[in-house]
Amino acid sequence: MEIEKGAKWVKFDVMERFMRDVFKGIGVPAADAAVCADVLITADKLGFDSHGVSRLKPIYYDRIKQGIQLPKTAYKVLRQTAGTAVIDGGNGMGHVIARRAMELAIKKAKRTGIAMTVVRNSTHYGMAGYHALLAAKAGMIGVTGTNARPSVAPTFGVENMLGTNPLTFAMPTDESFPFLLDCATSITQRGKVEVYAKLGKDMPRGWVIDQKGGSKTDPAEVLVDLTRGTAALTPLGGIGEDLGGYKGYGYCTVVEILSAALQQGAYMKMLMGVENGKKVPYRLGHFFIAIDIKAFTPLASFKRTAGDILRQLRASKKMPGAKRIYTAGEKEHLTWLAREKRGVPVNRETQREVIAMRDELGLKGYRFDF
Repeated sequence: MEIEKGAKWVKFDVMERFMRDVFKGIGVPAADAAVCADVLITADKLGFDSHGVSRLKPIYYDRIKQGIQLPKTAYKVLRQTAGTAVIDGGNGMGHVIARRAMELAIKKAKRTGIAMTVVRNSTHYGMAGYHALLAAKAGMIGVTGTNARPSVAPTFGVENMLGTNPLTFAMPTDESFPFLLDCATSITQRGKVEVYAKLGKDMPRGWVIDQKGGSKTDPAEVLVDLTRGTAALTPLGGIGEDLGGYKGYGYCTVVEILSAALQQGAYMKMLMGVENGKKVPYRLGHFFIAIDIKAFTPLASFKRTAGDILRQLRASKKMPGAKRIYTAGEKEHLTWLAREKRGVPVNRETQREVIAMRDELGLKGYRFDF
């Protein structure tokens, strides 16, 4: 992720404590506030800057103040079997709902080998990889996905129908970091558009299309048009079928179905967050799968094979001019090593948001260098 020239760095422990106090300041219970802050700070540690502190105010703080997200989470298991569960999040804190849902899947998988939980009536759960990594840390394969407010057009369409719908996997390896594939099923996601807008930088052509199928590159304009429904993100593979756009469209639809049909939750246009001209909860759906590796093979054997696969990929013949080949999760690990002592890069707009939240809540113990 590109760092803005005017960015200021804040130590991770300071920013995590600040975010925890912000969440508590708007009514989130202390234990839940700790979970929410942990999800966001993990994103910043691994370089998912579009899902870290930059989203604290617009996606959580503001929505709680607007009454479209509840600070106290009424998590309820509606039905379950030995290896499954259907959960209602009650429009509470998505981070908390998601963590508990994955932890339940992990608990069940220890008994059944494979377990899946699904959630309805939730809210933005932060970095998807955080929840998949919970399984990897438990010696399991973790899979998760979530639907989102419509922003992606189907192949050969221009209307924003689907969410950016990440399909995320985490697996333990014998290396110093796990395999982590955390990405949207669209070329980009709204959070990255927001980052480009904050940086005042044009986006690449092909990321967003207008009503005539032409590319849009102004991120500030795109954010407005996405809300109006006059622009749409493109699925992985891009516009049309020539570069495989239908594949991204298909995977995006898979996530939409798994995030809504099993739990009988909201989907596509039902997730606009507006009804009769008024803002309402987004009522997102998620799914979580935990696969106990020991039910198939010794954990050490799996880790070694997974590590061998990744090492052989990185050692394969490189394209002329390329410095190295990466495998999923490697860049995140390298980002953490680079940021471990320095902290979170906070861009100028987020700096203003941090100061505004601090002053509104009277958190006098925080003095930032901006």
